[in-house]
Amino acid sequence: MGPAEVTALLLVALLTIVRASHVVYPELQSLEATQIDETSRTGYHFQPPKHWINDPNGPMYYKGLYHLFYQYNPKGAVWGNIVWAHSVSTDLIDWTALDPGIYPSKPFDINGCWSGSATLLPSGVPVMMYTGIDPDEHQVQNVAYPKNLSDPFLREWVKPDYNPIISPDGGINASAFRDPTTAWYGPDRHWRLLVGSKVGDKGLAVLYRSRDFKRWVKAHHPLHSGLTGMWECPDFFPVAVHGGSRHHRRGVDTAELRDAAVAEEVKYVLKVSLDLTRYEYYTVGSYDHATDRYTPDAGFPDNDYGLRYDYGDFYASKSFYDPAKRRRILWGWANESDTVPDDRKKGWAGIQAIPRKLWLSPRGKQLIQWPVEEIKALRAKHVNVSDKVVKSDQYFEVTGFKSVQSDVEVAFAIKDLSKAEQFNPAWLRDPQALCKKRGARVTGEVGPFGLWVLAAGDLTERTAVFFRVFKTTGSKHVVLMCNDPTNSTFESQVYRPTFAGFVNVDIAQTKTIALRTLIDHSVVESFGAGGKTCILTRVYPKKAVGDDAHLFVFNHGEVDIKVVKLDAWEMKTPKMNAPAQ
Repeated sequence: MGPAEVTALLLVALLTIVRASHVVYPELQSLEATQIDETSRTGYHFQPPKHWINDPNGPMYYKGLYHLFYQYNPKGAVWGNIVWAHSVSTDLIDWTALDPGIYPSKPFDINGCWSGSATLLPSGVPVMMYTGIDPDEHQVQNVAYPKNLSDPFLREWVKPDYNPIISPDGGINASAFRDPTTAWYGPDRHWRLLVGSKVGDKGLAVLYRSRDFKRWVKAHHPLHSGLTGMWECPDFFPVAVHGGSRHHRRGVDTAELRDAAVAEEVKYVLKVSLDLTRYEYYTVGSYDHATDRYTPDAGFPDNDYGLRYDYGDFYASKSFYDPAKRRRILWGWANESDTVPDDRKKGWAGIQAIPRKLWLSPRGKQLIQWPVEEIKALRAKHVNVSDKVVKSDQYFEVTGFKSVQSDVEVAFAIKDLSKAEQFNPAWLRDPQALCKKRGARVTGEVGPFGLWVLAAGDLTERTAVFFRVFKTTGSKHVVLMCNDPTNSTFESQVYRPTFAGFVNVDIAQTKTIALRTLIDHSVVESFGAGGKTCILTRVYPKKAVGDDAHLFVFNHGEVDIKVVKLDAWEMKTPKMNAPAQ
C-alpha cells in the first residue's frame, strides 16, 4: 500500500461516524465491488454473491418456502445503503436470491430500513415490522404487507400510509429505539411486541399492545430491563418443557399462546444483543400475561455474564417457528474479523451462521443448539478414525479427504481426571480471558485437547478448537471450551481474539465429551457436548487454503486422551443465492 492510499484511508477514518452500531465510511459505502476474491469465501454458509451483509431479518416459513431477509448494502462491501435483501429456499440449503423486499421509499423510512421481524396473522397473512429512519433521524416502527398473497415468493411488499405505527414518545430515546420482535396474541385478545431501547445505562425491552395491529400503545413498564447498555435485536419466544421426553425438542409457535392452557405449559426465552459489547445473552423464565412481566428463572445470570447462544462471532440473531417440522430455528450474523481494506479487496463482508435448531435442555438449565438436519445432505466423501490414543504432547493428521469445507464429529474419552488443574472461581466471570491466558499452546494436565483446523501442513498456521478440564472442590469439574485463532494467519492486522465458554457437563460421570465443528474456508463453527456450548470464529489463513488446508487431532495435556470415534465429511457446495430465473 502506497503513501497516497494510506493517506486516503486515514482521511476516511477521520470521517467515519457511528450510526446504529455500525461504522459508516462515507467515501466507501457506495463503491461497487469490481471483482470478488474467492480465497476465503464460504462454500455452504449463507451469503450473497458480493457486498456487505449484517442482521438476519424476518425469517419465516410460508407456503412451502423458507424466507430469509437480511440487512444488505447493494452498493459496496462496507455498511451503508441498507435494504432488506430477500432469499428463499425449500430446504435451508439451496438459496435463490430475489429482489430486495423492503428498501427506503417513504418518509417514515427514507433514511434507512433497519432490522425487524415477521409475524403471521391468524388469517395466515405475513406482516413485517421493521425500524425506519425518518427525515428527523428518529427511529420509528413500521409495517409492510405482501402485495400479492398468491405469490409464494412474496416478491413485493406494500407499506401502508398509516406508518409509522409506533413512534418514540417523550419517554423514549429516539436514537435508540429499534428492532421490533415477532408479535404475539394474548388470551386478552391484544397483540404485543417488544422494541429494543435504553435509558442511560439500562437496556429496555419496551412493550407495546394493540387490538388491530395498527394502533399500538406503550405499556407503563418494559417487559424487562437490565444494566447492560442498549438492548438491540430482542427476541422473545416460548419453548416446550417436557422433562426427559423426546418431545421437549419441539418448537412452540408464538401464535399458540393465544391459548391460555398452552401458555401455562411453556417457558419463555428473552434474548438481547448488547450494543456495548457486541455479543448476546439470554435467560429462560416465566411470563405473566396479566401483568406483562417477565421473570428469569433462578440460576440464569441476568447480566452481561449470562448464558449466550454463541461465545464467538455471532450477533443480532433472530429465531422463528418452522411449522413444517415443528421446530424453532435460529439465524445469527457472523461478521468479518479482518480489516476494511481487506473487505473492500474481497468485495464482500459478512455471512450468516448455519441455521440452528434450538430447544430447552431436559432439565431446563439452558438452551441447546444444533445445525439443522438438512445440512447432512451436503455430506460427501467420508473418513473415520476410531479408538486412537493421543498421548501427552502428541498429534496426528486426519487424512483422505479435503477438510477446508467439511463437517467433523469427534468424541474424546479422558483416561484420568485426578490430575486436573485447580479451578479459580474468579475465572467463571470471563472464560474468554481464561482461554487467552491458557490457550492451545499452554501445556495443562487434562487438556488442552481437540482439533487443529484450517492448518498448514507444517502447522505454521492453525486454528485450535479444544477443551480443558479443571477440578473444583470434591469431585466437581469445570470444562472449558475454546476457539483459539492466535496462529490462524500470518497477517498481523487481522483481529484474532480467543473465544471461550464453559460446558455444562458432568465430565466425572461421562468421562467423554463430544465436539462437532463445521469448517468452511473462513469459518470455524463449533458445537460442544451436543450443542450445549457453541463458538463461531472467523479466520483468514494464507497458506492453509484449498487443498493445502489440513485437519489434526492434538493433545497438549499431560493426561492421555482417546479418540473414541471421529467422523469427517467433505461438504458439497449448494446453490448459494443464484438469481431467480
